[in-house]
Amino acid sequence: MIEELQDWSVRRWSLLGLGFCVLMMAVALGLEHLAGLAPCPLCIFQRVAVIAAGLVFAVAALHDPQGRVGAALYGLVSLLAVGSGIGLAGRHLWLQSLPADQVPSCGPGLDYMMEVLPLQEVVATVLNASGECAEISARFLGLSLPGWTLIGFLVLALAPLGLLARALQRRPGYRWPGLTERD
Repeated sequence: MIEELQDWSVRRWSLLGLGFCVLMMAVALGLEHLAGLAPCPLCIFQRVAVIAAGLVFAVAALHDPQGRVGAALYGLVSLLAVGSGIGLAGRHLWLQSLPADQVPSCGPGLDYMMEVLPLQEVVATVLNASGECAEISARFLGLSLPGWTLIGFLVLALAPLGLLARALQRRPGYRWPGLTERD
């Protein structure tokens, strides 16, 4: 199995990541429009991280670089986007774990903040004081939606890690140390 993954191209890893980003966004939009769950500011930022990773994967799939540098570059940039999503989902879970008396107060809505505040201040406000993000609006199998989103980002991280592993291959016939060649 590992030997097969070693042979995956940048395009294949990128299409895998892009497909998972599409799945994550489909679930998010389905929960919003079909189940009526309005996204909080942190949920919206997590969506931005998914979309950013998806865009990197789409460009990487179209470009399909054959060299190590291209695979490493796309791997690092997509890992940055996915890592941002992991951080945001972790922050969201932390807010939900706070006792009710320690939850930051709810600020103005994200739409209003985007109209009147600079982007840096909006991000800082959402990350530092988002009481509405502490609400648990739904659970599935005992996990809140940010918990599932965190799991989704962790699974999604496999694609950039695959791209980075691809970049580490030194030559076409290279096999990872410790693996036997049975083929």
